[in-house]
Amino acid sequence: MYKQYKNAILSILAMIEMELRRLRHDPLEIIARAIQPILWITVFGVVMARVRVFLSIGDYITFITPGVILQSSTFIALAYGISLVFERDLGILKKLITSPIPRSSIVIGRILAGGIRASTQYIIVLISAIAVGAKIVSNPINLLLGYALLVYGCMGFTSLSMILAITMKTRERFMGIIGAITMPLFFASNALYPIDIMPGAIKYFAIVNPLTYIVDILRKLLIYNSCEVFNDIIVVTIFVACTTVVAIKILNKIVE
Repeated sequence: MYKQYKNAILSILAMIEMELRRLRHDPLEIIARAIQPILWITVFGVVMARVRVFLSIGDYITFITPGVILQSSTFIALAYGISLVFERDLGILKKLITSPIPRSSIVIGRILAGGIRASTQYIIVLISAIAVGAKIVSNPINLLLGYALLVYGCMGFTSLSMILAITMKTRERFMGIIGAITMPLFFASNALYPIDIMPGAIKYFAIVNPLTYIVDILRKLLIYNSCEVFNDIIVVTIFVACTTVVAIKILNKIVE
């Protein structure tokens, strides 16, 4: 039993190490992906703050910072599955699945690697937001906890990306689906505005949208200096667990 757990942990760590090597060899990708969230903060946030559309929010740039972090991180997590499509076409995944590595370790290692990859936006967006006046807490515990929970939440979106990659048979179809769901997830959440001002139908979608709860976690930790995030973590855990289980169950189909 001990040996099995040890092998599973080593397999997960190998997946993470492989992803970190990819990032080290291609740092330009991190910079390129940071352009959009920086524009959201420095252009959209500044303009909306001056217009003062949402008077009840107060400091609008500070308010949207957690949402922009999630928007950029979620996009990277959801796009992670494209690498699986390439690996399937090249036959790499078939070799990986037929290896002695447990399939659960493959999925967990991949989604954890995807979460870490997506979380690279955390520091970039925070620095950009602070530079234009966002009031972010300086509590190191909250900052580290926010980072850890961002990785955790992005694991769920990486699992969802894997499910879509397994289901979609072509790269074009996969990217089309990702493009179709990314913006609705972002706009139908509390990332840019409070839920209570939304129309009824969108409000109901926002309530079941996992992105809403991850944004709420970051907002409490980074803005309100509050650690009352237990209920949000429960919802995010359900999302991560469900998508991970489904990804493990249907992993075989990616080589069919």
